Amino acid sequence: MIVFQVFLPFAFGYFLSYLLRVVNAVIAPDLIRDLGLTAADLGLLTSANFFAFAAFQLPLGVLLDRYGPRKCEAALLVIAAAGALVFALAGDTVELMIGRAMIGLGTSACLMAAFKAYSHWISAERLPLITGFHMAIGGMGALTATTPIEMALGYTDWRGVFVILAGVTLLAAAILFFAVPKRDRVESTETWSQAVNGVRRVFASPIFWRVAPSTVLVQSGYLGLQSLWSGPWLRDVAGLNQSDMAEGLFFIALCMVAGFVSMGALTDRLARFGVHSMTVALVGMSLFTVTITVIALTPSAEAIPWWYAFGFLGTFGILPYNAVSQAFPKELTGRVVTGLNVMVFFGAFAVQWGVGEIINLWPEPVPGHFAPEGYTWAFLVVAGLQAAGLAWYGVYRKARL
Repeated sequence: MIVFQVFLPFAFGYFLSYLLRVVNAVIAPDLIRDLGLTAADLGLLTSANFFAFAAFQLPLGVLLDRYGPRKCEAALLVIAAAGALVFALAGDTVELMIGRAMIGLGTSACLMAAFKAYSHWISAERLPLITGFHMAIGGMGALTATTPIEMALGYTDWRGVFVILAGVTLLAAAILFFAVPKRDRVESTETWSQAVNGVRRVFASPIFWRVAPSTVLVQSGYLGLQSLWSGPWLRDVAGLNQSDMAEGLFFIALCMVAGFVSMGALTDRLARFGVHSMTVALVGMSLFTVTITVIALTPSAEAIPWWYAFGFLGTFGILPYNAVSQAFPKELTGRVVTGLNVMVFFGAFAVQWGVGEIINLWPEPVPGHFAPEGYTWAFLVVAGLQAAGLAWYGVYRKARL
């Protein structure tokens, strides 16, 4: 019953969240052609999703702990559906940004609400496995945003795609509200003052600040590159046409699904031998940073297999969410994971926009295409920041998980 009443409704919401997040990587050439966007324009437009997503994380943590995940996510998905419709009907860049921001706000609970729900319904030792499967469903959303979306563009344009996505997102909101048990009816008796003090407790914790830098820098790099710049890189650096680019993105997303499943199963198994999930996370995140460095230093189609490793290894950055949340009381789990997430998604906003600004420093070799040298330097900056975050975890010794 838990699978059908709790896991699948929340997983379906996350499926749509990921689909809506990464679909611009496939439709980017159409947006560039229709609106004459620069690299910086494309980065800013797409990253509006991340900005709105991040801006709502701290209020979301309080709302999740106070009203529960079912009500919060269902209400927000209605906003996401409206945002997809605004995007579909937009007549200029500003309206597109408003639509993307509404989508970001509306999908801001799709992961955090699930974490909150699972912390109540699933035993602590099984959380990494369930999290892995939840993230894998999100990866299926990323898969759907590649070749299937490219195929759909043969029957309609990107506007038609977003009209369909608006309807499906509204359906997901209804499923969540009516299918998930109403266990959250008396979720919290905290006053608003106590709720805000809970946020302060999280951000004052040395445990939180030991984990945050590595998680934020690795996850923001993963989200920022995978949800936008992976597609243009395959086109501009590897020289793929739109159909082959969509196929490449499909395999990257497929590796991401495999990574989430493997990450959850591996962590679950190693825990039986006393290996902490944070240890697994650090190894995976370190290898992920190496992968971005190799991609940056290999500006040709030869780096495409490394993108598959990128999709697989980037999934390990989600493990610290469970690791750090288990160090706090259950009534604070919503604020813990959203406190971490607010920095991750502001970071993803900065990565997505910043990479575009760096790429823009080089002139376009062909109108509508961007210079490979720009991708190289932008990706090296991302990898360097991730390396610094990982080093911080080893240096900061005020707390242990």
